[in-house]
Amino acid sequence: MGNSIKLDPFLKWPGGKRWLIAEHNDILPKRIRGRYIEPFLGSGAVFFRIQPKAALLSDKISHLIKTYEGIQHNWEKVRSLLEIHQREHSKEYFYSIRGQSPADSVSRAAWFIYLNRTCFNGIYRVNQQGVFNVPVGTKTKVLLPTDNFAGWAAALSAAELTCVDFETVIAEAGKDDFVFADPPYTVHHNNNGFIKYNEVLFSWNDQLRLAESVRAAHRRGARILVTNANNTALRELYKGFKIRPVSRYSSIAASATGRNKYEELLITSY
Repeated sequence: MGNSIKLDPFLKWPGGKRWLIAEHNDILPKRIRGRYIEPFLGSGAVFFRIQPKAALLSDKISHLIKTYEGIQHNWEKVRSLLEIHQREHSKEYFYSIRGQSPADSVSRAAWFIYLNRTCFNGIYRVNQQGVFNVPVGTKTKVLLPTDNFAGWAAALSAAELTCVDFETVIAEAGKDDFVFADPPYTVHHNNNGFIKYNEVLFSWNDQLRLAESVRAAHRRGARILVTNANNTALRELYKGFKIRPVSRYSSIAASATGRNKYEELLITSY
């Protein structure tokens, strides 16, 4: 692995895994002989922690994947556009930018990062037409001291980026690959802390498909790490894997009273 420098994710993301690498770093592989494969990329906290030599990264949110592509292809331009957003930022400017839909990946990356850093709680949410609709927040800093665009681009230079269903991505996993799957935590009763922020609900049928996909990848010789909600149905679904219950704190709720500790599962084949 190429993790010689510390890279924080550039996005705040509901369900992001900063807490995982901070509190349970021991669960991550020390070495990956094959490819690192992540079908639910989100903020990429685990990817940026590991910085693998080869990776296949995917997410169903096209804005998100375009953002990674923008940094991968021309991080200098992305940063220069963010400097403009920083200089011009105001409530009125936020809403004028929010209403745009940049076509190229570099402009889209700057658009997406700007909105993520200045919208309410860093939430990603769209309406039924797929239009981003989170209101402006209180934070005004667009460029941060932790930014390392060159480092992010270097890590992404070894990655193939796609925007497809998770089953297609996991089907690519073979011997010596490592699959990290962090799905939206929709469980059997469809009641969890993240569901209202999801553009497309992750159904129980999707949970079944995911479990079968990672089992098949494991049979092909891949190592597996799945994070999921802690409930009886999911523990049954992953019977035969090693299962570690852990607690984590959610800070994405609009009110302080809605911010609670959640029990999650770390599910591994190793």
